[in-house]
Amino acid sequence: MLTFKNVSKVYGKTKKAVNSLNLNINKGEFICIIGPSGCGKTTTMKMINRLIEPSEGHILIEGKDIMDQPKVKLRRDIGYVIQQIGLFPHMTIGENITLVPKLLQWPKEKRKARAEELIELVHLSKDYLDRYPQELSGGQQQRIGVLRALASNPPLILMDEPFGALDPITRDGLQEEFKDLQQRLGKTIVFVTHDMDEAIKLADRIVIMRDGEIVQVDTPDEILRNPANEFVENFIGKDRLIQTKPGVTKVGQIMNKVPATIHKEETLSTAIKQMKEKRVDSLLVIDHEHHLEGYIDVEDIEQNRKKSTTVSEIVETELYKVKENSLIRDTIQKMLKRHTKYVPVVDENNKLKGIVTRATLADLVYDSIWGEEESEEELTTLQ
Repeated sequence: MLTFKNVSKVYGKTKKAVNSLNLNINKGEFICIIGPSGCGKTTTMKMINRLIEPSEGHILIEGKDIMDQPKVKLRRDIGYVIQQIGLFPHMTIGENITLVPKLLQWPKEKRKARAEELIELVHLSKDYLDRYPQELSGGQQQRIGVLRALASNPPLILMDEPFGALDPITRDGLQEEFKDLQQRLGKTIVFVTHDMDEAIKLADRIVIMRDGEIVQVDTPDEILRNPANEFVENFIGKDRLIQTKPGVTKVGQIMNKVPATIHKEETLSTAIKQMKEKRVDSLLVIDHEHHLEGYIDVEDIEQNRKKSTTVSEIVETELYKVKENSLIRDTIQKMLKRHTKYVPVVDENNKLKGIVTRATLADLVYDSIWGEEESEEELTTLQ
């Protein structure tokens, strides 16, 4: 999809911001470029759409040298998202989204249909298309920035620290939303960030740069397990070098496939009985097609038993959930931040597939540190 061949960027007579860079990026791959300030990561990305011209070497997109293409055409075929978003305040959201299709002379009805299709991908209603940027929150504006990059359906999207200016909660939610969107659409992403946790969470492969050169390119799991040198180890941070079993990286590999559940039509008396039988203090609430509705716990029942009789009357619908392909490492961090004892695992249609508990994660860490062959007595002594 995208190839760098001995690419350099020279400023002045001697200073090389990027030095003889070689890299192959596959179609549909999510690449994060990261490194200390001044390492050349943003320069590398901006050379792809010729916002910065390469001094030496060749950059190929689907086998075609970018220098053989007119700049305007090249840029219209590449999505671009920046931290500042850059929405035009005098244009509606719909007009902002379809700016490039308009430049490409798409018919008005086709542009409208494309905007309506895209707005639903980020869980915003169609009435947002008639609003103006100042009427939206920062997180909503950033979603629109992403949609604008997707509007003409480019195979390649460049993103320059797009979530860096957002608050941690909004950023966290957008990261998950965008990764899910990328996987569904199969877009190739080149994403520049200074946040290692963000890179670990989003990337299929991470490119770590230093002084204009690539130090290591690999999957997040492999980089965490086998940093190339002391620089990478220090840059990652030793606190991130938590080891788990080799090859065990996704939630679906460790989840309990039989969580304690109850249908929302059941009575609170039935819920209490099931809690006693399963020795738990909460139950996940599902419908008859196994879609996750929420949860109830002992405290909810105690507080509402005099005025409510069924589970549906007291179900708590706000809860953190993950998918089977979510990273274990990211899930651990989220559970610790939210002080949750467990997290349900769902599929693309919100059907309950399993549950991950703190006990499961503790077992995983113990096995990693001491090995499965350690006896229960030894583990008890060590604890």
